[in-house]
Amino acid sequence: MNPSTFGGDPTSYAPRMDYYIPQWEERTSYGMRRIDPYTKLFEDRIIFLGTPISDEIANAVMAQLLCLQSMDPERDIEIYINSPGGSFTALTAIYDTMRYIKPDIRTVCLGQAASAAAVILAAGTKGKRLALPNSRILIHQPATEGGYGQSSDIEIQAKEILRIRALMENMLASDTGKEAEEVSRDIERDKYLTAEQAKEYGIIDDVLTSLKAVPA
Repeated sequence: MNPSTFGGDPTSYAPRMDYYIPQWEERTSYGMRRIDPYTKLFEDRIIFLGTPISDEIANAVMAQLLCLQSMDPERDIEIYINSPGGSFTALTAIYDTMRYIKPDIRTVCLGQAASAAAVILAAGTKGKRLALPNSRILIHQPATEGGYGQSSDIEIQAKEILRIRALMENMLASDTGKEAEEVSRDIERDKYLTAEQAKEYGIIDDVLTSLKAVPA
């Protein structure tokens, strides 16, 4: 039993690097520099979470959140999400950092926000949680795998799973306005939501069809 994952071991989701990421050069007052899309987005205070959520990815997201707060604690930060989820410890690290820093955080789902990623989507600043029309959101309970060791170890792991599940239920309840008991019933099985259904559930505040409709 592995109490720290949603839907499996995040190491099995190792992101493939065979997709070409363009780079180009820009002239600055300090000379020429090479830049890529992710750097350009970061300069616009956008963090792109487009991979499974491992501890390594969480460290990168947290570093960007803290850096952007240091650069300007008054301006909003945006997190664009297209992720199948991942590690629960990575989720809580990002979640707590989002709560810790001062700027409002706009979360936007493009594609999917599943499992741990759905919790991050819901954790954005109220009124600033969005999804594109064909996005898919999935909420479910933490995954369990085969337990190993002595019976006392398995009992400890089982208790940890229950603690993690209760923590996740409280996170979603707090961010959606639902009772924890209702969330608990809903995540007993995989619950898939369209963008409109996610809005009704309270995970997001609006379905975004165009950047012109982004709230100020």
